[in-house]
Amino acid sequence: MSADGLPMVVPAQDLPQRVRIHEVGARDGLQNEKMTVPTEIKAEFIRRLADAGLTTIEATSFVHPKWVPQLADAEQLYPLVDGLGVELPVLVPNQRGLDRALALGARRIAVFASATESFAKANLNRTVDESLAVFDPVVRQAKDQGAHVRGYVSMCFGDPWEGAVPLHQVARVCKALTDMGCDELSLGDTIGVATPGHVLELLSLLNEEGVPTNVIGVHFHDTYGQALANTYAALEHGVTTIDASAGGLGGCPYAKSATGNLATEDLVWMLQGLGIDTGVDLGRLVATSVWMAAHLGRPSPSRTVRALCHKEQ
Repeated sequence: MSADGLPMVVPAQDLPQRVRIHEVGARDGLQNEKMTVPTEIKAEFIRRLADAGLTTIEATSFVHPKWVPQLADAEQLYPLVDGLGVELPVLVPNQRGLDRALALGARRIAVFASATESFAKANLNRTVDESLAVFDPVVRQAKDQGAHVRGYVSMCFGDPWEGAVPLHQVARVCKALTDMGCDELSLGDTIGVATPGHVLELLSLLNEEGVPTNVIGVHFHDTYGQALANTYAALEHGVTTIDASAGGLGGCPYAKSATGNLATEDLVWMLQGLGIDTGVDLGRLVATSVWMAAHLGRPSPSRTVRALCHKEQ
C-alpha cells in the first residue's frame, strides 16, 4: 500500500539517520477500550506489528486486574507472543507485578512515575516521592535479573489539575529514575499540551542535569495537533526513540478532547519523507491498523491510515 512513490524523500540536515519506534498500541492503545479485546486478537495484533517491522512492541501491563481490566490477561497473553524475535516490554507497578513478569521470562520492564503530585495521587495513590521509593527496589531487582528497565514519566509538559509543570520538577523525577538504574526514560505529554520550544527546553535542561539524550524517548499525544511538530523538535535535539501507537489507538481520560497517542503510521510517513530509517513497512502497518479497527468497530483516527485506504478504494 503506497501513494504513488510518496512521500518524496527530502532529508533535513542534522537529524538522526535511524529512529527506533517504541510501539505502544497493544498496551497503551488498548488499555482504555471499553470492549474487552480477546487475548488471541491482542496476540495477533502484536504478531502483525512485528511482521510490519516494528522491533519494540509494548505487550501488556502486570497491574492488578481491578485497575486495568483490559489487561487482566497478561499471564495468558505474554506466552503467546514470546519468541517473536522482537523486544516485548511490559509495565509493572510494584514488586508483585515485577515478580509476575519475570516469572514469564520478560526481560524488558517499565515503571511509570509522575512529574506532578496531583497525577501521582490520582494514578498511583501515592506522592511523587512515595512512588519513587516503591520503584527503587523494583528497578534494582529487575537490573539484578538482567532486565532492561524503562522509566515512564507522566505529565512532563502539563497537568489537568496543576497546569504548567515547572521544568526542574520534571528533571528531578527523571534524574531520580536514572540514578536508581533505569536504562531509558520516556517523557510523557499525557494531555497533549506540549509545543516544540517547550520540548527543546526540557531536553536541554535534562542534559544539563546529567541525563544524556541517548537514554531519552518521547511520548506525545495529539490533543492539540502538536504531536508531529513536537517529535520533529525532539529529533532536532538528537532523540532517536519515539513512542507511537498503531492507528493512533489510545487516549487520556483526563483530557476529554484528546485524540490519542501519536499514530505510528503518521510518524513513519514523516520519517520516511525525511529519509530516516525505521525498518517499518508502512503498507503492512496500515493493513494491521485497518484490521484492528475492524475488530474495535470504528475507523482508525490515523490520518495516514485514512489517506492511504482512501487511495486504495
